[in-house]
Amino acid sequence: MPLQEAMEKESLNFNQLCTFESFEEVWNHYGYKSVFQDVIEREFSRIKGITYLDHAGTTLYPESLVREFYQDICTNVYGNPHSHNPSSRLTHDTVEHVRYRILQHFNTTPDDYSVIFTSGSTAALKLVAESFPWRPPTATEPASQFCYLTDNHTSVVGIRGVTSALGVVSLPVSPEEIEARAKDVAQSEGSSCQTPHLFCYPAQSNFSGRKYPLGYVRGIQARQLYPACDSQGRWFVLLDAASFASCSPLDLQEHPADFVPFSFYKMFGFPTGLGALLVRNDTAALLRKTYFGGGTAAAYLAGDNYYVPAPNMASRFEDGTVSFLDIIALNHSFDSLHTLTGGMDKIQLHTFGLTRYTYMLLSSLCHGNGQPVAQIYSHSEFENPNTQGAILNFNLMDCHGQMIGYSQVDKLASLFNIHVRTGCFCNTGACQLFLGITSQVVKSNLQAGHVCGDNIDLVDGRPTGSVRVSFGYMSTFQDCQNFLNFVAECFVEKPVKVDQDKLDRLKSNTSSKGSSQCLLSMLTNGKPDHIDERVHASTDPVVNQRGGKAITKEAKSHEKAQTLTNIYIYPIKSCAAFEVTDWPVGPLGLLHDRGWMVVNGNRVCLNQKREPRLCLIHPQIYLPSNTLHLQASGMNVICVPLENHNEPHQSHRVCQNMVCGDRVETVDCGDEAASWLSEFLGQPCRLIRQSPDFSRDMKKGHEKEVSSTALSLVNEAQYLIVNRASVDLLQRHITSRQESSDDHQPLDTQKLISRFRANLVISGKEPFEEDDWSHLTIGNTHFQVKGRCGRCQMIGVDQSTGAKTKEPLLSLSAYRKGKVTFGVYLVHQSLGDSNSTLSVGSSVKSEMS
Repeated sequence: MPLQEAMEKESLNFNQLCTFESFEEVWNHYGYKSVFQDVIEREFSRIKGITYLDHAGTTLYPESLVREFYQDICTNVYGNPHSHNPSSRLTHDTVEHVRYRILQHFNTTPDDYSVIFTSGSTAALKLVAESFPWRPPTATEPASQFCYLTDNHTSVVGIRGVTSALGVVSLPVSPEEIEARAKDVAQSEGSSCQTPHLFCYPAQSNFSGRKYPLGYVRGIQARQLYPACDSQGRWFVLLDAASFASCSPLDLQEHPADFVPFSFYKMFGFPTGLGALLVRNDTAALLRKTYFGGGTAAAYLAGDNYYVPAPNMASRFEDGTVSFLDIIALNHSFDSLHTLTGGMDKIQLHTFGLTRYTYMLLSSLCHGNGQPVAQIYSHSEFENPNTQGAILNFNLMDCHGQMIGYSQVDKLASLFNIHVRTGCFCNTGACQLFLGITSQVVKSNLQAGHVCGDNIDLVDGRPTGSVRVSFGYMSTFQDCQNFLNFVAECFVEKPVKVDQDKLDRLKSNTSSKGSSQCLLSMLTNGKPDHIDERVHASTDPVVNQRGGKAITKEAKSHEKAQTLTNIYIYPIKSCAAFEVTDWPVGPLGLLHDRGWMVVNGNRVCLNQKREPRLCLIHPQIYLPSNTLHLQASGMNVICVPLENHNEPHQSHRVCQNMVCGDRVETVDCGDEAASWLSEFLGQPCRLIRQSPDFSRDMKKGHEKEVSSTALSLVNEAQYLIVNRASVDLLQRHITSRQESSDDHQPLDTQKLISRFRANLVISGKEPFEEDDWSHLTIGNTHFQVKGRCGRCQMIGVDQSTGAKTKEPLLSLSAYRKGKVTFGVYLVHQSLGDSNSTLSVGSSVKSEMS
């Protein structure tokens, strides 16, 4: 079928246009000895409908692993391994067998390496930092050096925090320097210098998936590679295998690193909170340990400063009782891995093929004007599984070449149930290198409010991080398809194009000419999806929430002032709105707005992202009777007192909870409300309210003029306001978008307003004029605008049914070029404004910033 014909034929779907054969033409190592799809359906049924692409964060465990582990601990009695009774001996022997399996997995033996169990890779690195025999400079010998590749995880660079106080030299090394500054031959010791130095590098970058040569281990130890070739002394190598070990085989006989830290959850998905440090026995004698815990001593005296460490390496460094049940679970983890896959070699080929295929298409994908869609951060073109792991790191760009913030990509990915990772991935060095972020910019971004792990993805139009997708042994070709279709649907200006020259070069003559047309057809899905960005506000009637007379846009343009059309309070966070025509203003915002919230059995706050049926609970405030009424279909109405001043104090009813990262003090509202909520939501729940004696202040990042602004259980600020003109424009955009697809689900203006869960709705004159407001006066009450409201997939919840939809988030992102904001936050301009009343119909006057 000609390419143009394929693009225009809307009835064709993905399966008709592109088959699995296109993947096999560029990579023929897919799956394992078993029927792969049967394994996925049997072992990973829980991820049906989910595209999980964060295996570098943690991979997924097969269901049989947990079943077999459960059967094991239900059948056997495992005691404390430090005792000598039969159950304890069973534990001890099983743990020792697991140590052997770990060494076997890395092709080594107990003669060469010892296994020290830790809580994870970071704890293993900390152990090395605190026990390595660092030396300060002396009159005859130089100080120890701690050298590390700049493309290292934070936990490696953090060793610097220990060494800096010891007079040790810290030397960051760029990847290019290792070989560029190397010597042709190994350096012989010209003196008897025995100063110990440590060089740390990752077997695989957790940022880009780049695999560094394992030959560096012997090259550094032999002082042939930089920086060892320039410094006398004894050089040791720490090989960080945390990212590498998840999908690649590591042979420690061939590459005998002195220290190898890793975490098991990255390899198996279960157990978590368990890692290990492999230490070469030839190196172990050099390590020093100051603290000694239970099980680590051969002998010690309580009254005298006398201590003899345990002779066994593992016993000496494993303080206290190890997490022996988690260690026993590793037996089943290894069994499952080998049964399902046949080994790490096969996993490496399978995961690399998926990553390579995704890279080829994403890097060749273009907007309709020919501009590339993605900027990929990699040192290779994914030609070889020995140099590139199962990680793909990138940022997306619009048709003008402007970066799209990673948090916006993450939000839309969540809407499609695609799980990715965003940010800098605890690897500032690689992030700076690939994104071109200078050290001064990092410091400036911090002053601008950006910290590691937040959602500030762009500063002055430049990205502060990126998007990472990563594959695991249970990843499928369908995962690649879902991800690429998502990118094409949400971020590509139609018609979709492919850089044919680049694609042909990447395929390296391994696929037929016709398959490139098939790949393009996959991305277009036969459906052009272009939306005219010059849509103007509609002149159709808009009916307000109260069912009043329709007001046309022409009529609004003749109004003397903008007006307040709706007031909503949300007594219970994430539950349905309670509409009023006038309402008193309190010190925290509208009186009783978000004064309560629902928590699950673990006291974690529920919201509509976790539990969309919350929107079907209708709270109503009755001020004369001082009660909160809860209503829901099929449930009896119950009443909860607004305040319990007369209730005897019960200490167990006061608790601590988290709201948007803030710790708040709350009071439980009793068993009746808890039973009612638990019955309706089908899970254990409690209703809690903010303690009247507790004060929660707005985060400092929002404060510009007001020294302190008190908040209820709201997310960001006291009030959220939306503009009907903006809603109208977005509604038109949604309609236009749906008319060009099969996904036509009418979303009228009033339903759209309900999605944004605003407190105040005003009849603005121009769409999105509110983005530039600095102050607002409603009636006689004065407000300060505190910023735009960032939106997430929660606006996809239909407030009348609880159903999840992709709109309006898709259209909002498309219209606003990835900046998913809608509405603005308000706070009281002065304390005097917190004793007034807001009324529908009041005039609204705005000031521009």
